[in-house]
Amino acid sequence: MRGLLLACIVFTQSATAQDYPTKPIRLIVGFAPGAAGLVSRRPARGEAASAAGFVRTASQESTPYPNKPIRFIVGFAPGGVTDIVSRALGQKLAERLGQQVVVDNRAGGSGTIAAVMTAKAPPDGYTLLMSSISTMATNVSTVANLPYDPLRDFAPVTLVLVTPYLATVNAGLPVNNLREFIAYAKAKPRQLNFGSSGTGGGAHLAVELLKVTAGIELTHVPYKGSSLALNDLLGGHIQLTFSQPPIVLAHIKSGKLKGLAISSAHRLAVLPEFPTIAESGVAGYEATSWQGLVAPAGTPRAIVMKLNGEIRRALQLPEIGARLAAEGSEAGNTTPDEFAAYIRREIAKWSNVVKTSGIKTD
Repeated sequence: MRGLLLACIVFTQSATAQDYPTKPIRLIVGFAPGAAGLVSRRPARGEAASAAGFVRTASQESTPYPNKPIRFIVGFAPGGVTDIVSRALGQKLAERLGQQVVVDNRAGGSGTIAAVMTAKAPPDGYTLLMSSISTMATNVSTVANLPYDPLRDFAPVTLVLVTPYLATVNAGLPVNNLREFIAYAKAKPRQLNFGSSGTGGGAHLAVELLKVTAGIELTHVPYKGSSLALNDLLGGHIQLTFSQPPIVLAHIKSGKLKGLAISSAHRLAVLPEFPTIAESGVAGYEATSWQGLVAPAGTPRAIVMKLNGEIRRALQLPEIGARLAAEGSEAGNTTPDEFAAYIRREIAKWSNVVKTSGIKTD
């Protein structure tokens, strides 16, 4: 080939594979920079280098991960459960890895802003998303033209925490448990109202699942935030909410509200007095809010596994367990493959609920 200088290296019997190379190798290219056939001037790295016959010495191995700060992107405002847990885990992860973990709150669009940022980030393990049930599951059915694909655009690391809802009613409602509430609702179809923090949110869909499985008809009243729904529940303007336990426990203890049942498959260890919805006559019912750590798709498996191991070890620490319990939550603690399967099941489950209940999406 014109202009191309080939150099042949001949090994003598005294030379061995262990001897070569002992100094930098030069590739001579007989074409101008940018021309077809140009070999990159960048050092050859990775599997492609091995396939091309390049030999890496120990001194050329890449720097161990991590060697710079890690960013946790959180798709919700500071102060919520996702933010609180992200900061607690980030601190422990920083202690274990020797690198700072920065929590970056990017609220908006039911977590879509944060999800898109993470999906577009380099898949190097330095940008991670503390995802949620909305980000990874319910948005698929409730957000029109979702700008990312939860299954294609992310590498699951681990399910971090699971938080059940507590079915709660105004103290003036003449019911004392979920069985009585269901009977009362059947006697008054479409006359009882339930509130949520917004159409298509986790709490809204959890009640829609109850409606379908229990055979009751309730009227949804969407609010711009759970605190507004709580105020109207206390005032008797709505009769039911599905709330995360810390939001309503003080009002239950004061007698202003009644807690009926927990939405998880088993009783919450810190609140064993509340039966599950399944125990209360709605067989097979389960609905929870959850958060999990994901990385951009293409993140090396070794980095994903390292993060998985460190997060799972942190979740077992007493101080983290105490923080989760204070939020009415339990550790998820899964492998990456288990978390991926969980996400697929959640997408299918809530897509079916949206379709069955006829929820109007954006």
